[in-house]
Amino acid sequence: MKKKIGQLHLWLGLASGLVLFIVALTGSILVFEKEIDQFINPEFYNVSRIGDTKKTIDYCTNVIQKQYGIEKISRILVYNDPKRTMTITGKDSEGENQIFSVDPYTGKVLGLIAQENRFFSVVLNIHRHLLIDDIGEIITGCSCLIFVFMLISGLILWWPQKIKNLKQRLTVKWKASFKRVNWDFHSTFGFYTFLFLLIIALTGLTWSFKWFENSMYFIANGTLERPSAKVENPTKIDSLTDKTSFFQSIYRKTDSIFPYKGNIQIRMPADTINSILVLKENLEFSIPNQSSAIYFDKYTGKDIEIRPYESFSRGDKLKRLIYPIHTGSIYGYPTKTLAFLVCLFAVTLPITGLLIWLGKRKKKKVN
Repeated sequence: MKKKIGQLHLWLGLASGLVLFIVALTGSILVFEKEIDQFINPEFYNVSRIGDTKKTIDYCTNVIQKQYGIEKISRILVYNDPKRTMTITGKDSEGENQIFSVDPYTGKVLGLIAQENRFFSVVLNIHRHLLIDDIGEIITGCSCLIFVFMLISGLILWWPQKIKNLKQRLTVKWKASFKRVNWDFHSTFGFYTFLFLLIIALTGLTWSFKWFENSMYFIANGTLERPSAKVENPTKIDSLTDKTSFFQSIYRKTDSIFPYKGNIQIRMPADTINSILVLKENLEFSIPNQSSAIYFDKYTGKDIEIRPYESFSRGDKLKRLIYPIHTGSIYGYPTKTLAFLVCLFAVTLPITGLLIWLGKRKKKKVN
């Protein structure tokens, strides 16, 4: 059985090695995306001076639409931190998303970048789609499934037949030959990182396969039924003439309904059917990405449906945990650092595995 598992481990590893290398490398970069981006572009994320009063959100969106020819606002992010800039995303005349950094105290645009050209957007595209859209997503998803098998089969291959050999399997014999060190490095550190890599791989599958996400919901809720993330807009005609405080009104309502400290994100519907979704992340929680939601009429600005985080199903709450678990941000810098190191080790697995295979081929030829 071990021999057959070893053959599968070898050939599946060779088949998916390059994709694993790319996904692990880009994943390690994305772990500290926010920190790196804010360090490189501090003026994009922080204001030079904290003012006494802020401009309304509508004032800032009007500046962008008039000065930069933005035809449709798609997303607005207002931070709780007074030092942070407001981030507004809008589509230009060519339908391309442009991200604007706006000083909320002056309404001045501090910077803009095309969403597709942003460095970390490109890295994320490589990580999830290999820059080839849906086909790339299928390839990375299948490679992730293979990697889950590789981890489990690798643990079986690592497991010693006799307990007296356990100590040998738990250490790297650094003074041995390169071939032995390479083998020990691949198998021993593979054992130490097994659980962390398995968690990262399994959480990553939720973005690749709908059946996996549905299975997660079924395990958590006992049913596949769940409320839609979209709510149809009740008003079909735009009859509101005065929109000077439209976004600001939505922001204030959300802030009053959920009075905790948090960042507020306004998401405009991409279609003509659904309503506005507003999320407020609770920064008082120790775990990130825990947000309550309100749906607003995109024509009248009236609240349609309120969904506090406490009312979410176990499946919805689990889904909220997937991103911080996958990226290592669940407990801040300690888990981020761990995720970064584990991903870096995963980068080496296809290389050390290939060297093991080449060494065996060379040995067979000599014999």
